[in-house]
Amino acid sequence: MGNLYLVRHGQASFGADDYDQLSALGHQQSVRLGAYFAQQGLRFDGLIMGTLKRHQQTLAGILEGMQQAGEPLPWPGLNEYDSEAVIAAIHPQPLQKPDTPELYRHHFRLLREGLTQWIAGATRPHGMPTYPDFVAGVTGALDHVRAHHAGRNVLIVSSGGPISTAVGQVLQTPPSTTIELNLRMRNTSVTHFAFTPKRHMLVSYNGIAHLDDAAYRDWVTYA
Repeated sequence: MGNLYLVRHGQASFGADDYDQLSALGHQQSVRLGAYFAQQGLRFDGLIMGTLKRHQQTLAGILEGMQQAGEPLPWPGLNEYDSEAVIAAIHPQPLQKPDTPELYRHHFRLLREGLTQWIAGATRPHGMPTYPDFVAGVTGALDHVRAHHAGRNVLIVSSGGPISTAVGQVLQTPPSTTIELNLRMRNTSVTHFAFTPKRHMLVSYNGIAHLDDAAYRDWVTYA
């Protein structure tokens, strides 16, 4: 039996010109998670990551905290969907930068509806794959883990969309559930699958045990 740990990236730069960049807190979250893994005696035989900067930076922070080196396998199929393109497909007017609670809520209402339309095949956001192709990128990574890492511990660093899609595929949830799983995912949260050469099995979802201590209460973020 192998163990696959899927980690969502640390806090990125929501609302900034370049979202695809960890914030200072995002780096701290990543290093803290790596230190927690080391405290648990966990080592990884395989490292896989999406190719976005926030994935690379998060994995670098985890390895720093673990004091472990490694050569990750880049996997573009683990990259996040383009949330701006998803929203623009149903709301072509420019959006104001979300800097108030109401604007944040408006942004995520539009994102939820945009994801619903994309998954249903009703829209094709600019520059994005179809939803079945997006799913294939995620399930391809899961297939790779089962085929090449039997009985080992594997770490994947990705984003909320691919990780919730992986959970949805393993549990065969309806699209609406996959969307809700996505929008509830916390930064550097850990989703754990056990796996055999034939299948993955969900053990835990969206865990942040590394931030449970009161000293890290203010480190819990969602974007």
